[in-house]
Amino acid sequence: MESFLIALASMAVVLGIMILVHEFGHYAAAKWFGVRVDVFSLGFGKRLTGFRRGGTDYRISALPLGGYVKMAGESPMESRTGAPDEFMSHPRWQRFVIAVAGPGMNIILAVVVLTGVFMVHYEHPVYLDQPAVVGWVMENSPSAKAGVEPGDRIVRIDGQQNPTWEDVLLKVAVTAKGPVDVAIQRGNEVLEKQIQPERDGSDQYDTVGWMPEEPITVTHLEPDMPAAKAGLKLGDEVVAVNGTPMRSLLSVIHYLRQNGDKPVDVSLLRNGQKLEIKVMPVQTEDNGQKNYRLGFQSRPMQIDKLPFAQALSRSLAENKRYSLLIVDLVRKLVQHKASIKQMEGPIGIARLSGEAAREPGWTPLLGLMAMISLNLGILNLLPIPILDGGIILLLIIEGLLRREISIRIKERIYQTAFVFLILFAAVVIYNDLMKALPGLAQRLP
Repeated sequence: MESFLIALASMAVVLGIMILVHEFGHYAAAKWFGVRVDVFSLGFGKRLTGFRRGGTDYRISALPLGGYVKMAGESPMESRTGAPDEFMSHPRWQRFVIAVAGPGMNIILAVVVLTGVFMVHYEHPVYLDQPAVVGWVMENSPSAKAGVEPGDRIVRIDGQQNPTWEDVLLKVAVTAKGPVDVAIQRGNEVLEKQIQPERDGSDQYDTVGWMPEEPITVTHLEPDMPAAKAGLKLGDEVVAVNGTPMRSLLSVIHYLRQNGDKPVDVSLLRNGQKLEIKVMPVQTEDNGQKNYRLGFQSRPMQIDKLPFAQALSRSLAENKRYSLLIVDLVRKLVQHKASIKQMEGPIGIARLSGEAAREPGWTPLLGLMAMISLNLGILNLLPIPILDGGIILLLIIEGLLRREISIRIKERIYQTAFVFLILFAAVVIYNDLMKALPGLAQRLP
């Protein structure tokens, strides 16, 4: 129950700020150009509370999944008087600025928040911004079937040259219905591969089964377990077991499983010096599977605190990268190369917000907020009527035609778009439920 309340409260904060910033963009631009704003609402539906000032009703409405600014004479379905403070009475370029101001504010917020995160405390796995060298390949995974081996370096994926691990993970995340084109370097040879992501049953997302190469640094020791008793210390870096080089923690786990209950010689680095320690694994049982363990965990993290100029530059680069990723996902959805199941709805956002809120500090939640704000800004620029991008598209078309599109045509466009968005939202929420309650699909008729 506590986790549910944390997730709900976190989602309310995140979405509330996103919507407030977005609608304030429209509101501020409209006020600047002298357009009368009748309603500024957080949420849709029935008015719950609020106040009226300067001719505007500032309200909180019953359905919290969005918000809107209602400008005088904005909708093609309402009657217009031709008053100078109506939306349609203003030049197209002013209406264009008003439409783009909402998504623009979301994008600006993403840049500002991420800049602050990079300046204060940006914690991430050490491998994330490193060259994509494979540390381990899961047995019977798509990567294993394609012949990928530990030590291979991914030099191209889906057209992107020399990706980092973050690039690789993002590219795989937006590919579901088709193979991923990959080039890997093995020694002096470059091999071309096609790898089809698959769902492994333990996760709701597709995977290819490769794991990053990363230092196996001891970040936690379990008391009364072999590693602690043998003298391993926090900060030690495991480099080999019985002389076999280890490239990731999973390679150690796999080796111990094959080795059984025989003692192992662990080669490690401590303060730059190489040491050899003999450890006797113990047998444990996890989810009905027998494993052999030494009793240490490795999750090496890197913490960045950048000066303002570097933080801003990195924020701009990250937001550009994620913007291109969002556009790429939309393109693949249209081409049926990606699945709508990869999109998160309110339940998914609540889950992610709750997970971020439970992590130490505020920066994980702020980082998530920046990504959601960027998503909201980019997706609202899509040329779909009712969305800001649809309004912008119609304004561009009218500018090229040098005349207004007829009210009747606009009515039909908006009605069709409204039905489309309702159906789209229903599908996303349904997929949200399927991911949150995996057994629900089997119980439905």
